[in-house]
Amino acid sequence: MAGPGESQALLPGRARWAQRMPGCLKGAALFPALLVSWSSSAFIVSYVIAVLEGHVEPLFPYISDTGAKPPESGIFGFMINGSAILGAVTMYIRYLIVKKQNEITDFISPWCNLAALTIGLLGCIGMGIVASFQELTVPAVHDGGALVAFLFGTFYIMFQTFISYKSCPQWSTQCICLIRLFLSIITAVAILPMIACASLISITKIDWNPGEKDYVYHIVSAFCEWTVAFGFVFFFLTFINDFQRITVRITAELHENL
Repeated sequence: MAGPGESQALLPGRARWAQRMPGCLKGAALFPALLVSWSSSAFIVSYVIAVLEGHVEPLFPYISDTGAKPPESGIFGFMINGSAILGAVTMYIRYLIVKKQNEITDFISPWCNLAALTIGLLGCIGMGIVASFQELTVPAVHDGGALVAFLFGTFYIMFQTFISYKSCPQWSTQCICLIRLFLSIITAVAILPMIACASLISITKIDWNPGEKDYVYHIVSAFCEWTVAFGFVFFFLTFINDFQRITVRITAELHENL
């Protein structure tokens, strides 16, 4: 019999590589893990730079305010566009996972899975608009993109929570379902005052001071915006376990007649 070192050498290259991977990155888990870490960095890095540069007050600026002025505006736009792309890829893989699971146990209508994907992709398009159109340059387009991103993002995680419960217990655990339900409720509850208070603000500005008109509306709306944003981040964190169980392959076919 071969020793431990010899048996390790006999393993195929892909298997040896898979064994070296951290547990959280096995299978296709790299995609939601990268989405979570990249998006969190996008929010935090732009916030830190904006505060250090004196462009925003430390107490709950809008997320977009932290990327409204250079140099943080370039970093914000680049990283949020990256988050939109990673989000779209993660959502599509999630769609494929549910599709395969549904072919085995038939727990949900295929149209529901497709609707969730469509809604999620629309939210990603909204993120791309937020990243590409600066808040101070084209505020109407920027705000419209933000509304699309937050609303459709909330609908997406609510859809995914529903799908999780329908697939339980074979494809999802009760614990994961409860966590996703909690995050969906927190996000849905936070998005209502976020939109309502933002609509009551009569002045479009970045620098706010206590005692100013509409300051309370600004703080409440901004706090809820951060809550919604990190609600999305933590929700995608729950995808990692599901993605560990699947493998994504890209194949290419060469047609000689071309």
